[in-house]
Amino acid sequence: MTRVVALGGGYGLSTSLRAIRQYASDITGIVSVADDGGSSGHLREAFGLPAPGDIRRCIVALSEPNSVWARTFEHRFKSPEHDSGLDGHPVGTLVLARLTEVIGDYTPAIDEAMRMAGGVGRLLPATVEPVILKASFRNLDHRLNTVTGEVHGEAAVGQTSGITNLALVPDSPRIHPDIPKLLKAADQIVIGPGSLFTSILAVLCVPDIQRAFNAATGRKVYVANLGEQHPETTGYDVGRHIEALAAHGVEVDVVVRDPDSLALGHVAGPTVIDWPIANSIGRLHDPDKLAAALQTLV
Repeated sequence: MTRVVALGGGYGLSTSLRAIRQYASDITGIVSVADDGGSSGHLREAFGLPAPGDIRRCIVALSEPNSVWARTFEHRFKSPEHDSGLDGHPVGTLVLARLTEVIGDYTPAIDEAMRMAGGVGRLLPATVEPVILKASFRNLDHRLNTVTGEVHGEAAVGQTSGITNLALVPDSPRIHPDIPKLLKAADQIVIGPGSLFTSILAVLCVPDIQRAFNAATGRKVYVANLGEQHPETTGYDVGRHIEALAAHGVEVDVVVRDPDSLALGHVAGPTVIDWPIANSIGRLHDPDKLAAALQTLV
């Protein structure tokens, strides 16, 4: 049995999960719930639950191919004539919100949504309570004067360059009790691809998750992004990504990068594996190619 745990959020984690399901027999996704924009932001405010958008994407990634429920979860309401109040909301996020109301607990609601969509594996929110990202930054203004400050909220952090530190409010949020056990038992732990601060570190800055991650003995693999993400990681090569992870207390064993994409820079510590993991146009990761690379590293 091959046990794999993947951490992150957004489209990056869903891509990794599509890859991992091709070779792993036991899959867990630990998903960021810090999103405060769009549909997730509205539902967070209305229902007080952790952001459901990235969870929805991961449910679809682990669902049976051509599942009617998976396709339905991705459908976004759009009224052609007037604002119905549902405009912009994917069905899946609304289902998760309603299931949480009916069941009374977010994690069992995710389990039920996975069952409906025919999903394999398990998904757990990074925290069982809503969290807010906060980031300190240091930049130069147009006169080359140093400007420092702090921004709050995932949307604001994603629009900030020069980030020097990421933290959470509350600073030590509660996590599901199974997460440390799952990380301890994992043969492989995958982080990335995805937004460095607003997806990957949004999970690994949770103190209890970081402690369990660092204590785990399974091989820790970082899947590098294919390019810079403006403005969050403007000017970053792969080496700067690894430096930022280390500065936040996160060390990995192996880096997988596409040799024709983001520049390598200087990587100190982990082994670097060059593997063609981009799709035919080079802008997105190909789940099949990524699966082939990750399978060799179990």
